[in-house]
Amino acid sequence: MASRMREARERVTSSGAGNVRFDIELLRLYARSRRAAILPQSLLSLAVAAMTARWLPVTLVGAWLALDLSSLALGGVLAQRFLKRDKAEQNPRPWKTRFTLAAAMDGFAWAAFALLMRGVDSPWATAFAMVVLMLAGAIHTVVEAFIPEAVYAALAPNALAMILYLRPTAFVDPNASLTLLVCSTLIYFAALARRIYSGQVRTLGIQAEKDSLIAELEQAKANSDEARRRAEEASLAKSRFLATMSHELRTPLNAILGFSEVMKGELFGPHSIEAYRDYSNDIHSSGQHLLMLINEILDLSRVEAGRYELKEEPVSLAAVIEDCRHLLTLRAKKRGVLLSEIIEPDMPRIWADERAVRQIAINLLTNAIKFTPQGGQVSVKSGWTMAGGQYFSVRDTGPGIPEEEIPVIMSSFGRGSMAQKNADEGTGLGLPIVKGLVELHGGTFTLRSKLREGTEVIVIFPPERVMAALPQFDPVAGPPSSNRRGAA
Repeated sequence: MASRMREARERVTSSGAGNVRFDIELLRLYARSRRAAILPQSLLSLAVAAMTARWLPVTLVGAWLALDLSSLALGGVLAQRFLKRDKAEQNPRPWKTRFTLAAAMDGFAWAAFALLMRGVDSPWATAFAMVVLMLAGAIHTVVEAFIPEAVYAALAPNALAMILYLRPTAFVDPNASLTLLVCSTLIYFAALARRIYSGQVRTLGIQAEKDSLIAELEQAKANSDEARRRAEEASLAKSRFLATMSHELRTPLNAILGFSEVMKGELFGPHSIEAYRDYSNDIHSSGQHLLMLINEILDLSRVEAGRYELKEEPVSLAAVIEDCRHLLTLRAKKRGVLLSEIIEPDMPRIWADERAVRQIAINLLTNAIKFTPQGGQVSVKSGWTMAGGQYFSVRDTGPGIPEEEIPVIMSSFGRGSMAQKNADEGTGLGLPIVKGLVELHGGTFTLRSKLREGTEVIVIFPPERVMAALPQFDPVAGPPSSNRRGAA
């Protein structure tokens, strides 16, 4: 792949700068054109020889025909030998010289035809000779346009032969006008060949650039595939590691929690030393923190890997928020934080995973209570969005989050400066887990914060998750014909 890329970049360089590979492409085009033109040129030479036999002896015509066919054969043999060689063995300089000499030989053959026609004193012969030489010049222009030197080598003898054939004696001589016309036509042919050559160079450059882009795209795709393969392997290894860690850590952790709880509760008698009870409390709280950390890491890994399966069912968002608020009321009182809620009544249920919604609400409320100073307030709101969805928000009057730290706390294990100053326990996984769970429900997660004013987190569930109220059951009319949920 790297070799192909280098070759493509080298071919982009112009032939005029001496790029070997670019010159080889032009020579190969010339060789194919020369080989393909052998048969048409041979037929033209035979036709010209047959018509010239009306004015010249057959022996002279035959000699000229042999010379012309020999030059064509020489060009064809050189072209065939060049095309059979491998590109690595093709040196453009000597081959360009050989092709130019073969084109010059062909040009001299047609110049010899004009010199042979000098002895014929007929206006028809003059017109015939001019048409034949112009036709030969046009053929040289098309066939040998890929090597400008070969075009000049073929057209120069034709121009010299026509000047000698017409032999203008004065400016007012009619042959002078014909000579000027012939020379102008041959000059035009040379300019046309140069235009064809320049166009082919641009075409080769565009093709080489396209090949380079394709090669780079293939290289990028190969790198992407390799990176994806490594990422998948790393993700699989991470999943296996987390599963193993969960099993290996939870087994001794259950024993630690159980025995520490027994020691903390003094089920087998009071401790002889009061400090042991404190140690038991520390062991039990540390074990619970470790268990919470393990569960959060596993939840985050499932969310990031897309393996968190939602167990969807009708859920009352207001009821879940009320339960979570009631659960954390005691913690808020201990910290001196006022916990209030404003919930819009009579909201229909949403189609969601109740465990995930409960985890979202608990994580947000816990963070708000944790970072709100004593005497502060945490307010919870829930209601309708303008689009027909449902939302709930948690707002605190804490110190706020600096704007530059918001991406940090939204990343895994990210903790802001306030959490580090307050030395609050935390893993930095709460908000990433919440954001992942909200996105799994197709909702949006928004965090707004301002220093010394507080923080607000808004969670929005889309209208597609809101269930329409069921029609009232009429015992006379029977059950309703449809009992499907729909968007509000």
